[in-house]
This record gives sequence, C-alpha cells and structure tokens, in this order.
Amino acid sequence: MSDASSGRRGFLKQTALGLSSVALAGLPAGSSLSSGSSQAAAPLRVDDWVSIQAQYHLSPSRTYLNTGGLGPSPEPVLSRFRDLTTELQTMSETGHRIIEESRAPVASFFGASEEEIAFTRNATEGNAIIASGLRLKRGDEIIIDSHAHPGGAIPWLNQLNELGVVVRVFDPTGGSEGEILTRIEDLVSDRTRVIQVSHVTAPTGILLPVDDIAKLAQDRGCWFHIDGAQSAGMVPFDLHDIGCDSYATSGHKWLGAPHGTGVLYIKEERLADVVPTEVGAYSDAGFSLPDTFVLIPTARRHESGTRNAPLVAAVRSACDFMSAIVMDRVRQRGLDLVARLRDGLESIPALEILTPEKDNLHGSILTFRPLERDFQEVNRRLGSEHKLRLRIVTEVDLNAIRVSLHVFNSEDEVDRVIEGVRAVLS
Repeated sequence: MSDASSGRRGFLKQTALGLSSVALAGLPAGSSLSSGSSQAAAPLRVDDWVSIQAQYHLSPSRTYLNTGGLGPSPEPVLSRFRDLTTELQTMSETGHRIIEESRAPVASFFGASEEEIAFTRNATEGNAIIASGLRLKRGDEIIIDSHAHPGGAIPWLNQLNELGVVVRVFDPTGGSEGEILTRIEDLVSDRTRVIQVSHVTAPTGILLPVDDIAKLAQDRGCWFHIDGAQSAGMVPFDLHDIGCDSYATSGHKWLGAPHGTGVLYIKEERLADVVPTEVGAYSDAGFSLPDTFVLIPTARRHESGTRNAPLVAAVRSACDFMSAIVMDRVRQRGLDLVARLRDGLESIPALEILTPEKDNLHGSILTFRPLERDFQEVNRRLGSEHKLRLRIVTEVDLNAIRVSLHVFNSEDEVDRVIEGVRAVLS
C-alpha cells in the first residue's frame, strides 16, 4: 500500500477533527426534541402531525403538494446540515469521519449492512452506476416499466446506444399484483439479464410488488434493480427482505434530505458484479504505482472522491427523523390523506382518477385527469387561483395532474385541493 493510501486510511480511523457535534442521536418513537435552531416553531413531537408539520419551512403563500418531484427538509435536518457546514468550514476540514459514522445508521434504515451502501448525489446516479457497471453485451435484454422516470430509463437507453442491448417494456397500469408479475414474466427470455422496476411509479404512484418480482428475477437468473426514488421515506421496506440485487434512491424527495443526496445499495455478494465506472481516492483498499490497485471490498468503491460530509450527515438525520415518526405511521398517514382526496374527487364528474384504488397498489400519490378541459390549463388555474403547487403528468401521454401527500400535509390542504378542482372544473 502506498504512503498516501495508508495515510488517508489512518485519517479516516482517527478522530482528529475533534467535533463534539458530529454524532447524530437516533430519535426514539414518541419522543420530543428541540431542533437546536431558532427557526423551529416548537419542539418536535413525533406523535403529533401538527408538530411534525411545524418543522417544515414551507411558505404559507401556497399549498405544497409535489414531494414526488422535490421534498422539503424538516428543521432538524436543515439544522444538522447548517451546523456541520459551518463547523467544518471554520476548521477547513473535510469531515470524512462524519461520513463513515453515518453509513451504518443509514444502512439500517434501508434494511442493509453498511458494507452495501454508497452515498450518491441522487437516484439517477445510482441507476447509472448499475446500468454502466454490469457486464452487459450486445443482444442482452433489460426489462423496465413504461412509467420509468427518465433518471431510471435513460441509463439503460444509453447502454442500448453504446452496447446494443435490447430494452423491453411492460405496462404497470390497470392490473393486480399477480397480473403485473405475469406481464414481466411474459417478457423474460433466455437473453434477459436485468429486470428494473420503479418501486413506486412517479406518474401515478403505482406500488409494484417488488418482493414477488425479486423472486421471479432470482428464479430466472436475472439481476433485479429497483429505482426507489419515490419509495424511500414514503413506504416501509427492508432491502434484505425484498431480496433485490441493487436499489437506488434520492434523498431529496420523500426522505426529506437536502438536494444532491442519494443512496445506492448493492447486495454484498453481488458487489463484484458491478464494475465501478468512476474510481478515485476512496475506492481503493491499496494501490501503488505503476501496477497495483485493489478495490475496497464494499459499496464505498463507488464513492470516488471527496464528498460533502454535512450532506451525508443530513441524510442520516432525515432517516432518524422518519424513523422517529415510524415508517408504518408515515405509510398510513399517506394512505389516509390519499383516501380523503379520492373520496372528494370522486364526487366531481369531470375527471378520471388514474391511481389504483387498493391500498396495496399505490403509494402517497394520487393522479387525476380532467376529461373535458386541458390539463395544463387546469393545473395553471389551480396554481394561480387556488395557490396549489401540483405537477402535470405528460409521461406516456397521460395528460394528467399529480398530487403528492406527505407528513407535512394536512386534511385541510387535501380539502383545499378538492375545492379548487371542483371550482376550476365547474
């Protein structure tokens, strides 16, 4: 091992920064705490939705309903990010130890081991690492859902351009869990190498049966990758229980971490199957010029250079925040708000609800399509006249409007959507 490499490893193992505030305490369920910032409205009570909502700095000038695109961070997460950024800048240190201390708690939130977790910038980066890192060749087939986000689809289409792989597509809409599974199975051939699905689809919030798909992929010898951009912080899950080979997510949506954060999981026994496409100072277990380089035997091999330690610490804080609320309660809250919205919108005849009705088939998203009015004009009026921040859905020519409902949203805000849609469509 080179002197540079051994010196860096020594630094990572030491506590040379001497930062008393770097460790993030987990928040026990039902507890209360002060966020440590004067901007917080009040101490957080994780068993009270009003208290939870008060931790977000969303402008009262509009109702925010687009977590599926970008989720705000609660004050405890922002406070951790601000404080560590200031502290590290004051000392002009990188804070590598903060990153390593964050790895195991974040991995635990996802039901993984710390050796299986790499910190990325977003789900797209994680998806691209898998698509580019698997040893694919011309004619190999990849199956994805037709509702895949561009960040999930384009990495595979790039492999189509570069290598000549074949991308095959299934429709996730309008079917039971069994029917969705059958649609995937019907596409599997002896050339299929990868199955990728959106855990929760971005356009209409369909929750796919990833446990069953994982078993199908394993039985057919296919790599199973999950684009989890919409699921982390929305629904409870355990990656080891699911049995997928890899999973990528963004921190900046439902998890409530800052922009520019993400997590990539690769099953420990499959790490060697993903060739790092970008390596550097933190990818190695040892190197020397001119002819020795050994990859570190963990997912950290995909973290090629200096990372923003406060961002990683904020991901940990976001996981702590959601764990304190308890993910089963987060899930039920989303179901309750979506059910309230569905009940109200179903009384309006001039629209069609595209999100499945059964709880096991959808997440905390409801998407509807105006039947006799232009969807973009309806969305514009909902924004300008009723101050609702929604998101139009143009994917797969759905021409619809998406409502995302998270822990900072309230029943009153749901009713505001119903009243606004009724007024615009009347």
